[in-house]
Amino acid sequence: MADKKPAKKKAGAKKAGAKRPSAKKSAGKKQAAKKSTVKKSAAKRSAAKKSSSKKSTAKTSSSKKQAAKKSAAKSATKRSVRRPRTTFPDISSASWEHATDRAALHALRTIPGFDIVIRKVIGAIGERNVKLIFTAQALEVGPNQYPDIHEMLVEVCGTLDWPVPRLYVSQTPLANAGAVGVDNPFIVLNSSLIELSSPEELRFVLGHEVGHIMSEHALYRTLLFLLLQFSGTVLPIVGQAVAPITLALLEWNRKAEISCDRAGLLAVQDLDTCVGALGVMAGGIRGREGEIDVAALRSQSEQYTDSQGLDTFFKFMATAGQTHPFPVIRVREMDNFAAHGPYTDVLKGDYVRRGEEPPLKSDLSQAGAGFSESAQTVFTNADEYVSAALTNFASALRRRVRD
Repeated sequence: MADKKPAKKKAGAKKAGAKRPSAKKSAGKKQAAKKSTVKKSAAKRSAAKKSSSKKSTAKTSSSKKQAAKKSAAKSATKRSVRRPRTTFPDISSASWEHATDRAALHALRTIPGFDIVIRKVIGAIGERNVKLIFTAQALEVGPNQYPDIHEMLVEVCGTLDWPVPRLYVSQTPLANAGAVGVDNPFIVLNSSLIELSSPEELRFVLGHEVGHIMSEHALYRTLLFLLLQFSGTVLPIVGQAVAPITLALLEWNRKAEISCDRAGLLAVQDLDTCVGALGVMAGGIRGREGEIDVAALRSQSEQYTDSQGLDTFFKFMATAGQTHPFPVIRVREMDNFAAHGPYTDVLKGDYVRRGEEPPLKSDLSQAGAGFSESAQTVFTNADEYVSAALTNFASALRRRVRD
């Protein structure tokens, strides 16, 4: 019996030894389980990142698609609607010119040598330099540069039967445009006006500026620009001598704007569109195109034009130094032209042809009270007021440029 007891202990020892490797295996399994959990967690995080990235990419892609759709929709609304328009072969600008506009220009043109005097003034700067003032920081529009605007200009000139002038776009915040030049007038559109206008409103602007060229306004507008630019601060003494001429030309220019609004109407042939274009120039807001209420603008125009008494004096003083009449005045004038003027007759083909213009008297009598007394004095006594003063201005300007 004594010999058997140690044997049992050995057997127990064997069993205990057999248990040790089992504990190692258990530890290994735990470590493996931990590694597996870490791997799974990392895999989940990676999957979550990929999913988030995919969602973000999808959102970005969706956002881009929505932006593209909005841009396409905006572009679609900006496209000019092609519709048949009446054309006016061989039409004369006398068909739409305001009576005071025509009479004043006739008075100036009958001054002996007046064109020579104007060319002296412009020659003091140089016609090429005058053009550079307007176009050096502008892009010329053509078949490859803003082709849609170029095509619209071609269509406008086709409607009014006139050669296509050069057209430039200038990066300018003021919503405006102009036609200037001497022998080859050109048009400059401010970029803000293009951004704020619908295609048909822009067509009105182009028709308006082509009207200036057809009426031969560009030469006198260039003279006015030089007087305004140099007669005040640059040549103050000589500027005082030409001040009455400058004020008279400003008053004429406001009448010329009304004339050319009518040309713009003939180019578009939709009255509300043209009234809307004037609203854009009065108070258009970028990003809110198409929100101008034409009826409300007409009501505002009536309130302004119906005022009397002392209001009339203040209205005159407010416009005295302006190159353009107030938009509310232009709206009323264009409505009157469409309702009571020759607009309907012109659309029917009953208009003045080139070379058939009726004669004008140089004393402005037919213009009635269209001009102020001071302006009438300048135009009716043009020989005394204009030639000598402008000649002196041209000489002073030439000396200033040389210095």
